[in-house]
Amino acid sequence: MAFEPGDVVFLKSGGSAMTVAAVGGDGVDCLWLGEEGDLFREAIPTVALMIASDSAAEEDHDEDESARDQSDLEEADEDEVKPAKSKRKTG
Repeated sequence: MAFEPGDVVFLKSGGSAMTVAAVGGDGVDCLWLGEEGDLFREAIPTVALMIASDSAAEEDHDEDESARDQSDLEEADEDEVKPAKSKRKTG
């Protein structure tokens, strides 16, 4: 399987989508973003990678967004605001 810079790839065992930065010898330099937004670059053996189909890459992106949305909701629950007391006078 031939990899080219710009290809979106996955580990055959699963994981996040990665972008091929360079190809050389038996390894492929891949870039990906970690959970905290950190950029990683690592040489990975070609036998461990597969090229992502367009639909697989889109599904992974959607799952990442769903996880972030869920995390935002959990943080909002932790910071829940108490309801304001009514200032209306009862007569």
